[in-house]
Amino acid sequence: MTHANTQDTIAHYFNHCGADAAIGREQPEYLALSLRKRLELLERNPALAADWAAQYEQWCTHADSDYRCLTSTRAVIAPWFRLGVKDTVDVAGLPTRLGLRSYRHYPKRTAQALVSLDPRIALTSKVATTELNIGFGAGCRNPHFPTIDPSGSSTGSAVSVAARLCDISLGTDVLGSVRWPASHCGMIGLRMTQKAESLGGVFPLSPRMDALGWVTRSADDLDLLFPLLGLEPLLGEQLPVKPRYRIGVLEHALDPALTSTAMLEMLAKACSALADLGMPPCEVSMPELWARRGDAWQLCARDAWLASAAWARQFDCELHWSTNSALAVGAGVSDSDYQRIHQHMDQVRAGIGPWFDNAKVDFVIFPMDPNRPFDRRNPQPGDSTIPSPADEGYAQKIGFTPLASFSGLPAITVPICVSADGKAPLAVQIMGRRDSERQLVDIAKRLQALVGALPTRRPVV
Repeated sequence: MTHANTQDTIAHYFNHCGADAAIGREQPEYLALSLRKRLELLERNPALAADWAAQYEQWCTHADSDYRCLTSTRAVIAPWFRLGVKDTVDVAGLPTRLGLRSYRHYPKRTAQALVSLDPRIALTSKVATTELNIGFGAGCRNPHFPTIDPSGSSTGSAVSVAARLCDISLGTDVLGSVRWPASHCGMIGLRMTQKAESLGGVFPLSPRMDALGWVTRSADDLDLLFPLLGLEPLLGEQLPVKPRYRIGVLEHALDPALTSTAMLEMLAKACSALADLGMPPCEVSMPELWARRGDAWQLCARDAWLASAAWARQFDCELHWSTNSALAVGAGVSDSDYQRIHQHMDQVRAGIGPWFDNAKVDFVIFPMDPNRPFDRRNPQPGDSTIPSPADEGYAQKIGFTPLASFSGLPAITVPICVSADGKAPLAVQIMGRRDSERQLVDIAKRLQALVGALPTRRPVV
């Protein structure tokens, strides 16, 4: 009688459990094309879609095994463009897991933002998220900057696009949940204007700051696909695209005691590029909004804590320790502080339009964060994704993303350069007025056309 060696047995299992290792490990060449070029080829020869779909299926099995960003998929015959959807957004026929290990529901209806897609865009997958939008880690790997934590609750949205498993991905952005992972993967990330009517079928975290967000590889890709998303009923009357925009650079973010040298140098490059485009930025101050950055985090924490009793009844599962740490921050926000924050938000939102008028600017630009993205081998200190006022380095932890969140404004993040060691992408945020999404896509496209795309590698997994 022979006995199997344990190590040999497990090795044999892993050698035979996955896709054929000899096929599809290199990314198909067509995925490296811009979406505009791909559209041009497909319009000339629609039969290419079927050939490309076969190549994609071989690649997908290897790529998702490596980058771990898809939570569920569905077969679509020869799609022209693939859309991924964050797993806190409902899609009829696919489970919604909310980032939880032991929960799922099967929605009867698809989220309002996804009901009018152009037929050329196929919704093919749900993508990974962190637990209830507030826990640590979605388990994804960064395709182009492997030492950088993709971060943010919409991690799967960014990673799926960076890995070219999706051409565009829908996420949600409360305090940077789309902008962070997009910027950390070297992608474009657009947070839309905060509107309650656009959020049907979207898991709520902080209802007055929750917003839809989109990730693409480039601003040109977003410009091409944005009209095909069927968002007109949700967009409202958009501000018109202009030959020139008036741009303010946020003076509060220029403080070297707050913002690192690397991020200030990146911002200077972005401002220089805008000047070359005939749109030199001027310094502007937003003292009332700037003072509310911490309030935005406190509001989100309190909202999550208030919802946690309902969560406990619905989910009946143990939450990750980091999720509980975030809820503990919310438990420390008093009822009076919660009411005060809502009053401040009302004041800020009532005054934000007049502020843009008085400042005579269309956009405000500032770094994505005070510091470069954190290395996943040296994670950001702290035990919660939501900073507490008692935390050391609180002013840096609350960062710059709450500016758009607290004011309800749209914002786009654009990669400008890589860090001196070549390991981290560095990005700016551009914040616009309400209903300026088309303007933001336009300015991002012009800026990126001048500074160029960040160097990326053709993945082989």
